[in-house]
Amino acid sequence: MRLSPGVPFVVAVLTAAALTGPAPAAAAPVGEASCAQHERLRVPGAAHLRSACLADLTTTGLAGTPYTDPADQAGLTATGTRLPSGVPGIQLDGYFPDTSRFNATHGWQHDAQFVIRLPERWNGGLVVTGAPGTRKQYATDKAISDQVLARGYAYAATDKGNSGTDFYRDGDRPGDAVAEWNTRTTELTRAARRVVAQRYGHAPRRTYITGISNGGYLTRWQLENHPELYDGGVDWEGALWTKHGPNLLTSLPATVARMQGTARDEDLYRAGFARGSEFLWPYHEKVYWGLTQKIYRAEFDPAYDPTCPGASAGTTLEQILAPCASDASYDYASRPDAVHRAVSRVALTGRIGRPLITLHGDMDALLPKAADSDVYARMVDASGRGRLHRYYGIEGGTHVDGLYDTYPDRLRPILPCHRSAFDALTAWVERGTPPPADHTVGRPASGDAVNSCALDGAAQR
Repeated sequence: MRLSPGVPFVVAVLTAAALTGPAPAAAAPVGEASCAQHERLRVPGAAHLRSACLADLTTTGLAGTPYTDPADQAGLTATGTRLPSGVPGIQLDGYFPDTSRFNATHGWQHDAQFVIRLPERWNGGLVVTGAPGTRKQYATDKAISDQVLARGYAYAATDKGNSGTDFYRDGDRPGDAVAEWNTRTTELTRAARRVVAQRYGHAPRRTYITGISNGGYLTRWQLENHPELYDGGVDWEGALWTKHGPNLLTSLPATVARMQGTARDEDLYRAGFARGSEFLWPYHEKVYWGLTQKIYRAEFDPAYDPTCPGASAGTTLEQILAPCASDASYDYASRPDAVHRAVSRVALTGRIGRPLITLHGDMDALLPKAADSDVYARMVDASGRGRLHRYYGIEGGTHVDGLYDTYPDRLRPILPCHRSAFDALTAWVERGTPPPADHTVGRPASGDAVNSCALDGAAQR
């Protein structure tokens, strides 16, 4: 699901591979007090660790160094997004023991890579995330890390234990790769909490989880399965996995059939795609739909078409983006129970144990809102946890904010709404101030849509 407007995500992957092997740039010292004995910090369970004392932990300060990766962030934010800077502190890069080798960052050729950032001025909190789509640990540096660091939070992100378009090859049985995403996020959260205690003298007073797309799925899963680790979360259009559907494998086959000329627009509407989102479909046909369907179907149902994608999604851009013709007739409901059991291993239930705010754009043309977050909100209510959940549809929001640059008259970025939602979450958790009731956040008629979003007031309807 990692796709970048103007620069398709596979190009970014291949470019990143060429950028992540150089020797580390010289770390800029920020003062003895702020980084005292940083080399003595340990990440529990890590097999490899590198620490650095840096003058600025944000993407502005890290530009041109191997401590971030702009290619892995491509397309997630709109041009014009204001980015904070000037946050000195410590960065820890490393990996946990793992047998797979998809992540070439730093030339390590090792999965389960993570980054932990510890700002000099700490507010007592920790924010954890997992990479969206098939990206890696630096993917949300602009979208999430910069902002939370500027507010004083420690930050930790994981590559989820596998990455890239061949991620489905990881593991021994269907569903293993996605199941690892959950265990790696739990592993990093526990380790990061202990690192924070080493650095600042006590464990974080608050721990939050948030993420985009697959990172939103991780947010939901963690709050359902490990609420003891967190105080709350913000789910930005998380992927929905349920045993009997809906899920990616029930909505995307219609898009492949349309690409093959065997389905009509009405078939996509029935699968959940929004009327009015048609202007986004040509782009998604080229870089999203066929690829996403084939690699996730290969993850959970490899027996359906063992030859496509086979051992690899492809070695050229054309091969990687090409759909499998067989997916046009894929029918998840009729597949053997073993397939449904594989999905059930990672399925969501709605039984969240901590406050959660969900955001989803009504123009999402990869994870249609009607087949995803609308359903998840009903699941939360059905589980009796509705009091812990707020759900905001974002009018004009789509799966990646970078598409706003192409369609500023039809779309709006979700990032500013995510920042507002995070503020609303912390006020809810820390001060008992309830967020606005569920509603659709309208597109602003004026003002700076790239950097502002009101979750209540005039935008509520």
